[in-house]
Amino acid sequence: MRGRNLKIRLLIGVAIALFFVVKRCSQREENPYTGRMQTISMTPDKEIQIGLASAPQMAQQHGGLHPNNQYQAMVDNVGNKLVNNSIARETPYKYEFHLLADPNTINAFALPGGQIFITYALFSKLKNEDQLAGVLGHEIGHVLGRHSAERIAESEYWQGLATAGSVGGDVGGLVSGIGQQTLLTNGRDDELESDDLGVRFMIRAGYDPEEMIGVMEILKAAAGPNRVPERMSTHPDPDNRKEKIRESIEKYKNAS
Repeated sequence: MRGRNLKIRLLIGVAIALFFVVKRCSQREENPYTGRMQTISMTPDKEIQIGLASAPQMAQQHGGLHPNNQYQAMVDNVGNKLVNNSIARETPYKYEFHLLADPNTINAFALPGGQIFITYALFSKLKNEDQLAGVLGHEIGHVLGRHSAERIAESEYWQGLATAGSVGGDVGGLVSGIGQQTLLTNGRDDELESDDLGVRFMIRAGYDPEEMIGVMEILKAAAGPNRVPERMSTHPDPDNRKEKIRESIEKYKNAS
């Protein structure tokens, strides 16, 4: 009887796993802006909805919006110039740029659908508009690359396999751990793709892409000598990113 129950559990676990594998295959599509095949489980309208709904909370977590209208106007102008001179303007996303009041956290990030944020802590360390364009171009790349939507779909897949493992043989924790490691690797790839797109956007908008290397120096200095090793981080090491950025500069300059 016990052996029969185990067999039934295994069959159910296999069925659940097959369901999520088939579902994942059906969700594969080519990103029309990057040409890369991705697993996507939501529409652009849903991405926009998620971003708009999450934006107020994200701003609140970083001290709200910065009160200086002149600084905000600069962020808007650079961001919109990047969008209007690139393939980003052909997307359905609604790009909005927000300068956050946070004076301590050196960061910039994008929500799905086009909500883009930069903290004052990072903004204040940038030396010129070109470096600001490098930061914002990178974040536009995350939106256009649909990286958040891709991570959500991949998370759903690995959670499904974890459920199947739990039902079929108490191996859900193992499968879930493998999934998290896969997502970590994809995150680093996302960063490099966004760097590449950012260089492309900068060149199209008339900014100096070499200044993105200066942004990497700022991030490296902020991380300090005890920064997390690349293999344990969602972001590539700034020195490795600089090398890839130089490759992108050569690629797009030669293509123009």
